[in-house]
Amino acid sequence: MKEKSSESRREFIKKGAIASSFFIVPRNVLGGVGFISPSDQLNIAAIGAGGKGRSDITNASVKGRERIVALCDVDFSGSAKETVKLFPNAKLFADYREMLDKQKDIDAVTISTPDHVHGPAAAFAMERGKHVYVQKPMTHNIREARMLTEMARKHKIVSQMGNQGASNPLLKTVQAWVDSGKLGKIAKVQIWTNRPVWPQGNAMPKPDDSLKPKDLDWNLWLGPNEYKPYIPNLHPFGWRGWWDYGTGALGDVGCHLIDIPFRTLGLKYPTDAECSVASVYTKMWTPEYNPEGCPASSFITLHFGATDKSKSPIEMTWMDGGIRPAHPDIIPANEDIGGTNSSNGVMIIGEKGIITTNINDSSPMMPKLFLNDGTKELGPDLPKDIEPEYGHQRRWVDACKAGFNSKEHKGLTSSFDYAGPMTETVLMGNLAIRSYLLKRENSKGQAEFYARKKLLWDGENMRITNLEEANQFVGRTSYRDGWKV
Repeated sequence: MKEKSSESRREFIKKGAIASSFFIVPRNVLGGVGFISPSDQLNIAAIGAGGKGRSDITNASVKGRERIVALCDVDFSGSAKETVKLFPNAKLFADYREMLDKQKDIDAVTISTPDHVHGPAAAFAMERGKHVYVQKPMTHNIREARMLTEMARKHKIVSQMGNQGASNPLLKTVQAWVDSGKLGKIAKVQIWTNRPVWPQGNAMPKPDDSLKPKDLDWNLWLGPNEYKPYIPNLHPFGWRGWWDYGTGALGDVGCHLIDIPFRTLGLKYPTDAECSVASVYTKMWTPEYNPEGCPASSFITLHFGATDKSKSPIEMTWMDGGIRPAHPDIIPANEDIGGTNSSNGVMIIGEKGIITTNINDSSPMMPKLFLNDGTKELGPDLPKDIEPEYGHQRRWVDACKAGFNSKEHKGLTSSFDYAGPMTETVLMGNLAIRSYLLKRENSKGQAEFYARKKLLWDGENMRITNLEEANQFVGRTSYRDGWKV
């Protein structure tokens, strides 16, 4: 019998519940208790199988309920080898393009690569009708985020970004506090993080092909970037602090932290962005200048217009590199703001009080409400039997099986319709940072940092309107052949 196409398999899966009502003998009798017919399973592949990719594909398998048919990684000698042990029947590939073109039975993919490959891999998969789960940030730049959002609608793709905290049930507590008016008029949000916790703010390591791991396919790892000799300490994790590959502290946790006020207040595109960054001095009077890398710390200000949830304009500030806001008077001095030791957090500040929370990834979110009259309210404890990562991957799998625009799909907390605009907001901070580092020689032969100003943003058209040079950071200026989005 000819094998069903991937498209017809997905249609069969969606209709399975209806068809099963006509069986005379129940399938659990034929296959044993807990038996799942192969036609009811989703065929899932991983693009990026080590590190975070391991938990993403493992959670997407839903304890073996779904079928993991392929794993793709540029280096199976690293942490990805443990994933291979978990799914010994999966076919192995180094190049996701080869995998998706050769293995026709794939229904959906998890994408857990370095940031610079998120957009190209997701676009390639969606063009072939595959549902996608993409790690945060959704893309490496604003243009790619907008394109993927539109592609998901066009190709009827069930999408989810991997900011698992978006499915944290404690977000409903924060939402209820805001919606009930307990804070009154809200005008300010403060966000901070201890990231980067990896080397950042220094000069790029020098290339050295002799240090390349034997099994690493460096050419594939570079993805859309131009080829260059192997650079030590980028793979598997040190890439985060370099603009060609990563998105810095914002890319690492911005989609967790900014998600909380963005979702709760119903924010849209920011209207402007402004920043300052730390200067590092290794010699007198001359700061280090490494524009190819993210700074050691930064302070960013974004403004948003009023929304249905927020009746007044909002000022959002972001601090990284261990910088955090001052302790508010209405919060007792010995009490943490945000998470433990106040290392990461969000404060939503209203005229009647403050909501403070930790990061909402897999850390304790710890929502607290402090009112001006001295009242304090805590969020509930999470159930002890909570699913891994709040069921974020499992809900995506269920939505893939239910289909595009199904109730399950519309119930996802970070489908691209939401995650796209939120990712654009996160990456807007990086656009401000990269613009802040622009310099040129003035008429006196001196270096001039000419872009250190408030940047006015036309979100609908993705353009800075008062500094044309800043628009080079909206998207990637060039792609290698075979990797274009």
